Amino acid sequence: MNYVTLKLDFDGPLATITLNRPEKRNAISTEMIEELLATLDECEKSSARVVILTGAGKAFCSGMDLEGLKVVASQSPEQNLEDSRRMARMFRCLYTFSKPLIAAVNGPAIAGGCGLATLCDFTLAVPEAKFGYTEVRIGFLPAIVSVFLIRQIGEKRARDLLLTGRIVDADEALRLGLASEIVPADRLLDRAHELAQSLISNSPTSLKRTKQLFIDSNSADLDRQLEAAIQANAAIRSTHNFREGVASFLEKRPPNWRGE
Repeated sequence: MNYVTLKLDFDGPLATITLNRPEKRNAISTEMIEELLATLDECEKSSARVVILTGAGKAFCSGMDLEGLKVVASQSPEQNLEDSRRMARMFRCLYTFSKPLIAAVNGPAIAGGCGLATLCDFTLAVPEAKFGYTEVRIGFLPAIVSVFLIRQIGEKRARDLLLTGRIVDADEALRLGLASEIVPADRLLDRAHELAQSLISNSPTSLKRTKQLFIDSNSADLDRQLEAAIQANAAIRSTHNFREGVASFLEKRPPNWRGE
């Protein structure tokens, strides 16, 4: 299958997905979400044993596409709910993927891009990488990713990142548990391949069943919490502060928040 927003390459037991919108800093669009879901499904059904996710150009993924933000601000409640469900499917697919996933973070991973980077089993980052869930800065809600982030780094640390919307460097990301390892830029993909080979040398049955243990241990509450997050994600899009946040971001001016 030919993809527009990303590339999928197979090399024996290794698959590599490259987000491929470098001119947009690999920003997430509806098309990219659908294509990422399709590539993960293709990898799931293939003989690949490990998957690497990385970005083309200088960024890993800068979050939602600006053109997408313009559209979101004028959508109907039904369209917003559909968009929220699509985003949740993408994150859930990453989180429950049956094969080891390695993120090779070659640059900034912001908002939804941070979710893509940190929901992988391993997150390798260059020293220049930046991480952050910046949704509150534009009046949005990091609802869907919060379901997974709390499980990964704990509630106190998640509150810090999600309420402040601050961006952290690679060193702090490592301390927080967002990143697994910091790797020099010229060694990033080599290190990802080394890690992949070490995983490939393990029993594929053991790897799959070990990942299933993690999935099963969280499955009881995951769907319920995701549904609540989907509803919250869709609902905030109809607020004045979301529309104002998006407008101020696009117009590069300070937002004029309203008490709600």
